[in-house]
Amino acid sequence: MTDHDLDSSHPREENAGTAKAKRRSRGDGGLYWDKSRRRWIAAVTVGYTPQGKRIVRKGSGKTKTAAKEALRKVLRDHEDGLPSEPARYTVADAVDYWLEHGLSGRSERTVEMNRTFAETHVIPALGARKLRELSAEDVDAWLKAKSNELSTRSLKIIHSILSRSVRKAMARDMARRNVVDLCDVPEGREGRPSKALTLTQAKAVLNAARNAEPRIGAYIVLSLTTGARTEELRALTWDHVVAYVKDVARWIPVHEAGWKHDAYAMYVWRSVRKKGDTKTKRSRRTLKLPSISVEALQRLHAHRHDKAEENAPESGLVFCTSTGRPLSAGNVRRDFRKVLDKAGLVGAEWAPREMRHSFVSVLSDHGIPIEDIARLVGHRSTAVTETVYRLQIRPVMEKGATAMDGIFAADEATDQDT
Repeated sequence: MTDHDLDSSHPREENAGTAKAKRRSRGDGGLYWDKSRRRWIAAVTVGYTPQGKRIVRKGSGKTKTAAKEALRKVLRDHEDGLPSEPARYTVADAVDYWLEHGLSGRSERTVEMNRTFAETHVIPALGARKLRELSAEDVDAWLKAKSNELSTRSLKIIHSILSRSVRKAMARDMARRNVVDLCDVPEGREGRPSKALTLTQAKAVLNAARNAEPRIGAYIVLSLTTGARTEELRALTWDHVVAYVKDVARWIPVHEAGWKHDAYAMYVWRSVRKKGDTKTKRSRRTLKLPSISVEALQRLHAHRHDKAEENAPESGLVFCTSTGRPLSAGNVRRDFRKVLDKAGLVGAEWAPREMRHSFVSVLSDHGIPIEDIARLVGHRSTAVTETVYRLQIRPVMEKGATAMDGIFAADEATDQDT
């Protein structure tokens, strides 16, 4: 197809003043002025659908040359088998489609969080942008601007939302490539750092928990002495609190075995996530319970039994409301802060998840190897433990320095003797 073939804006010259020049075959291509868009449009038919409808490819521009060049690019992509991106499909269209179709199976809380981030940070900034015109420079500039107001974690969330939206669009031939994946997430604003209780504070919290209402008391004791996640404890059932019965040499749920045995454990096999699974496969673990945890659970079990005699609703959950319903994060947070206030701390400054951080800190301060701590808290590797709890873990690379001090101290003593 030549430039002359595309240029239909002027009639062809007549041959020797006789009849009009032979018309171009229908579908060979054309170039015309679109008054509504105020642009030149170059179009050509590239084939037909099974129903006989023409498949037309178009290119537009402010000049004839620009329109023809745009069409050539479209045709090159067509010959290479690349999808033809819709000209009017925007970033907002892609994000809206992903929110509607890309979050199936997720919890309502997760869906709402993604929708809030998308509608607050992604669509207002980039939504009007044509998806095919979105560049890596656009994404980098957007993330840099957002880094002044969002934490690094929030930046990762909005980056993920945009990337997944574009990937979904690619699967539907609405985009050719995902430029978002080419962009790194910058450091954002520093959020509130997680902290851990000191040993003295931990003892004060445990004492306050012993004197607190049995439900929140047991909750805090288990969280602080086992390192279980709050989402794991909220899903814990009495069937998964077990005692080792020597007579039969097996583990039996405490509501059958009773509380007069030497060893107790809990199966951390579930969480309050959408499908009930733990955060990762490695998070699925069995933990032996320390005596203080057993005492707290026994107290809660007896309290629950008394309530049952008063016709209170039965529930298989260890931690539940007075009506037998699962605890919400808000339920736990409210009662948790009251206990910390009684322990002499400012409850509003602490979060339930920081009992898990405190568990790691106390073990680390007492020389427990990082590998053992990683297994106890259900991390895939020690790298995860060191990254997430880096402020709570005592430096462990001390054996070399200790050995060197001993070696050279011995040498110096020998030199002095001689």
